Amino acid sequence: MFERVRNWFKERINMDDLPFFRTPDYMYHVGDWLGALVAGAFFYTVISGLILLLYYNPEAGYQATQTVINQVPYGSVVLYSHLYGAYAMIILAYVHMFRNYFVGAYKKPRELVWILGVLMLSLTLGTSFLGYSLIGDVLATSAVDVGAGILSGIGLGSLVPIFFGNYSAGDYSRVLALHIILVALIGLLFVVHFFLADIQYGMMPSRKVKDKAPAVYPKAQWSKFNPWWPRNFIYMMSLVFMTWGFILIIPDLLVYVNGLPQIANPFLNPKPAPPPNSPAAASVTTYPPWFFLFMYKIADFPASLTIDIVIGVFIPLIYLLIVPFIDRSDELHPLKRKLFTWIGVVMMVFLIQTSLWGDLAPGVPVTWNEVFEAYLPPAVISAVGILLIPSNPRLNSKALANPFTMLGFVAITLLFVGSIFEVMSSPSVADVILVGLFGSMFVTLGKMLSPYVARTESGSVEKASLSADESRLAVKKNLAQVIMLILLVIAIIIAADMWSIPATGYYSNLFGVDLGLLFLIAGEEFSLYHYVVYKKPVEPEE
Repeated sequence: MFERVRNWFKERINMDDLPFFRTPDYMYHVGDWLGALVAGAFFYTVISGLILLLYYNPEAGYQATQTVINQVPYGSVVLYSHLYGAYAMIILAYVHMFRNYFVGAYKKPRELVWILGVLMLSLTLGTSFLGYSLIGDVLATSAVDVGAGILSGIGLGSLVPIFFGNYSAGDYSRVLALHIILVALIGLLFVVHFFLADIQYGMMPSRKVKDKAPAVYPKAQWSKFNPWWPRNFIYMMSLVFMTWGFILIIPDLLVYVNGLPQIANPFLNPKPAPPPNSPAAASVTTYPPWFFLFMYKIADFPASLTIDIVIGVFIPLIYLLIVPFIDRSDELHPLKRKLFTWIGVVMMVFLIQTSLWGDLAPGVPVTWNEVFEAYLPPAVISAVGILLIPSNPRLNSKALANPFTMLGFVAITLLFVGSIFEVMSSPSVADVILVGLFGSMFVTLGKMLSPYVARTESGSVEKASLSADESRLAVKKNLAQVIMLILLVIAIIIAADMWSIPATGYYSNLFGVDLGLLFLIAGEEFSLYHYVVYKKPVEPEE
């Protein structure tokens, strides 16, 4: 049945002639498809946003939000998942950007792809801020107040009515219009970005194949790889559906979590706060959206606001835009461009530190001494740690190029620095032990990260015979087919149950949980089908 459907589309759309990137067998891993995850979150957010647009009245932002939540069938499911779809897009875009930064994906010939990606991330942050403001609660109003204050503080006060309109009276017409315009602009840039990244250059080859820029496959070699239809499409849909599943499940479960601590509210509370003119608003501790916490904290730095914004926002942004033209070497290995690797680590530290600082102490002015105490030690320690890593091209730096591993390295660095400050401020035996513990972990990561993360590029792992590999793979494929049948039965049970959930009220968000589970199951079904049909016993680097 599936073959007939696949062939029908193949004949009507002429799939074999699509110029999309052909993928080698070894590239079917999430790390190589982070862009698909970002795109999946973007598409979900656009679709859910169009549904919300049918019911949202921008002239009465808070009342319209409450109407969607309480009266529109499953409106809270759409609204909360729309919010977390934007959250997912921001997080995945950061991971995608830093991963590409550390593997050198900004180098020739992908400079324009990189620049468009940085611009889209910036637009995504601005678009999400405007969308967050459309809720119209006390938090949104406070966030817009601070945003308007920042514009006025840097001499751009004339833009406040253009960007935000008469928001103080609950009218968000201008905010909604600008929100939609920026979404359309992101979509336009995405088309160009996709064209360059997928059709022109394709994914970056493994460093075993291309260890220097330009890292592209020749067209003759490219044409021998797997076409976009159907294998790439199947794998991409598995990732997209799983992304949609988490976007739905997480906020619709968090709705039932009460009493979150203040530090968790910017991240884990999808429900609107009271309206700004209500008595209950006075008891709410205001905080900005989590993805702008770093910028709001920068506004608390000493010196003028303009200088703070230039140093904390525009200089990092300009650096990311021009890094393809600064790093002129053809080296892709992170350990052969340690300066740029260190700058990337410092930027991650800066982003995480400043965001947490803004969450813990929003609106609290800081001195230059506090700024240097916060940022200088991690910068110095991370520099020493990176210098300790030997520049051995035989070592696989996927550990260093992996953004999650880099986050772990950043976390250890921050813990090490924090333990040192704790000893300096109030020394104790426990603090000394912590310094030793975190210091040893830092040195270990600095020298070689760890054996289970760093693997040799020579691939010196003994392999069983091909026949034995094929036998084990056949068993795994049979097991995968059984799991597919079990998941199908579970999906039917969930689908039969979800329509009994009330469309409005306290339990309506359980519909979103069930729908998210169905998306997860669909993604896993696509993933298992991809494994059963296409997985080979040995998939060497091309």
